[in-house]
Amino acid sequence: MTKRLIIITGASSGIGEATARLFSSLGYPLLLLARRLERLEALDLPNTQCRKVDVTDRKALLQAVAEGESKFGPADAIVNNAGLMLLGDMTQQDPDEWDRMLDVNVKGLLNGVHAVVKSMVERRHGTIINVSSTSGRKTYPGHVAYVGTKHAVHALSENLREELAPHNVRVIVIAPGACDTELQTITTNDAVKAGFKEWKEEIGGVILAASEVAEAIRFAYEQPQKVCIREIVLASTNQPV
Repeated sequence: MTKRLIIITGASSGIGEATARLFSSLGYPLLLLARRLERLEALDLPNTQCRKVDVTDRKALLQAVAEGESKFGPADAIVNNAGLMLLGDMTQQDPDEWDRMLDVNVKGLLNGVHAVVKSMVERRHGTIINVSSTSGRKTYPGHVAYVGTKHAVHALSENLREELAPHNVRVIVIAPGACDTELQTITTNDAVKAGFKEWKEEIGGVILAASEVAEAIRFAYEQPQKVCIREIVLASTNQPV
């Protein structure tokens, strides 16, 4: 059976990049979206179209998806992976950081859903994979705004699944714990960075690799269309919470 188009947002690093490499190795055509086009192109993956897109720009995202589908055919899956993790105590955190996370983690994800869902419903086939976090199932100190965005991802995904199930379209949530990506370095609060480093050392320095999360995404996607792995929550074995 011919492999169908996979769209991945936030594909220039971390989980998105690892997922792109894995699916490419399995022969899938890809549409990779991120703000850093040079990073996408440097991956040099075959049968791949790269576009510079900020997921908060709905018009640009729709245009990129249209171009990808024109080249490779209708998208069979989208991996809504683009995200921000900006942490800090609510008494000190800049509210602009809340806005940025809500725009990317929630509105950007909804933009990704919007770009593919109508076609999937019409074809009665497709998979929407939303990358969340263990922060979508529990809370952590200094994570209030971030936790809020990830709880939103879980809630909207569950509701979306209810809407799409009668149309044979799957909705999958992948919720990793601490993972070795750029997210920890993006946080602007030095105390939070230092605290994460100390915590990581306390648990033995072992956290998830991006490739391990990518494998969970692949596993869930490659089930038969009639099987929906609704949610995978994964973390390193030594992560206690």
